[in-house]
Amino acid sequence: MRITTCLTRGDYASAMTDPLSALAVVPKTGAEHFHASGEARNENVLGFWRWSSSDLVGNAMRGVLAEYIVGMALGCVSDGVRMEWDAADLLTADGLRVEVKSAAYLQSWAQSKLASISFGIQPTKGWDAATNTYSSEVKRQADVYVFCVLHHEDKHTVDPLDLDQWTFFVLSTDELTASVGPQKSISLNRLRSLHPRRASFAELAKAITAAGSMTANVQLP
Repeated sequence: MRITTCLTRGDYASAMTDPLSALAVVPKTGAEHFHASGEARNENVLGFWRWSSSDLVGNAMRGVLAEYIVGMALGCVSDGVRMEWDAADLLTADGLRVEVKSAAYLQSWAQSKLASISFGIQPTKGWDAATNTYSSEVKRQADVYVFCVLHHEDKHTVDPLDLDQWTFFVLSTDELTASVGPQKSISLNRLRSLHPRRASFAELAKAITAAGSMTANVQLP
């Protein structure tokens, strides 16, 4: 399967045919200002981003960052915006659905030891953001899973923007489901036992392509 460019979650149609249909989300520049009573304030979206999103090590924002990094490898995050809760995290131009999971040994808060690595892999009923409907099938919605490990273990030098501090493990959904069934989570040791495609950032797109060529995304029994 050839991967070229892909669409991120939330690439809605530009025109709303229904007043309650999904919003057409336009990427912001950061220069947009807050305003009240017709007057712009000094504060802008960039300031909000700095306030809300600067902690890239914490679980919530690291997960979003991991999605972006995988999208970088696939060349698909220069346009469009991310949409919360859609069935899959990334969709390639060839129709391959990619689920991204992240974990790290380090957390932002004080730790007495390195964190244990595990990932959520629970089958779900897929939600379609554009229609606000759930599918009837309980299954893993993506075709490929990418497990992203921020493997660095020194808080003084950890840098999630350094792509060399990440290791990626890639499995087709069929491979994952054949081994673990409807299991809800998986440890890093168990994941390694499944012989996933291990990749650096430079190798990631090729690994996803290889996994995608093997998937049929079968329904769980």
